[in-house]
Amino acid sequence: MLQVHEIYRTVLGESRDAGRLCAIVRLTGCHRRCVWCDSAHAFQGGERLSRDEVLARVRGLGVTLVLLTGGEPLLQAECADLAADLLADGREVVVETSGTRGAEPLASLPAGVRRVVDVKTPGSGIPAEQIDWEGLGCLGPDDELKFVIGDRADYDWTVRTLDDPRLPRAAARTLSPVHGALDPGELAGWVVADALDVRVQVQLHKVLWPHRDRGV
Repeated sequence: MLQVHEIYRTVLGESRDAGRLCAIVRLTGCHRRCVWCDSAHAFQGGERLSRDEVLARVRGLGVTLVLLTGGEPLLQAECADLAADLLADGREVVVETSGTRGAEPLASLPAGVRRVVDVKTPGSGIPAEQIDWEGLGCLGPDDELKFVIGDRADYDWTVRTLDDPRLPRAAARTLSPVHGALDPGELAGWVVADALDVRVQVQLHKVLWPHRDRGV
């Protein structure tokens, strides 16, 4: 059984799939408390559902792309099995995770899942030693490393970290400004000035629905 906070259909706001119609399955619970967390409502609550019940609800939404997120979805051991069920049902599956210690390893996810790992910058309040650096090594070219940038200090840390040999070279790298804290144009300007080989993204769902914090 899984503790599920919400399941809904929307336009995906982040990652290389941003802008696509997507079913979001948000699992309850998180062992981290990031300073700029925008889904604290998922720390508790929700309902207990079997994997079959989750699959049935996703089918009812009529979309191919499915994002498993949280909270921290990999706190629940059945997340990997749910991902496998969705793949077997012909879905594209993306899992968004913090990639920090204390959760199920990234390598537990089945082949075919695209993993988006939020590498915690200093401004998040999560110490770098809590990042599962060894676990990141399993990421490949279909996966993505996301760095959320709150200020210049976060950016400078990220620039240094991009050269860390513990980071997988094949995974895509994305920089995303903290909504309401750092102007996206300023971040983009830094990237241009440094000729940094990364992708800059904004949270599309916050552009489309700026006054909503649930169901987007």
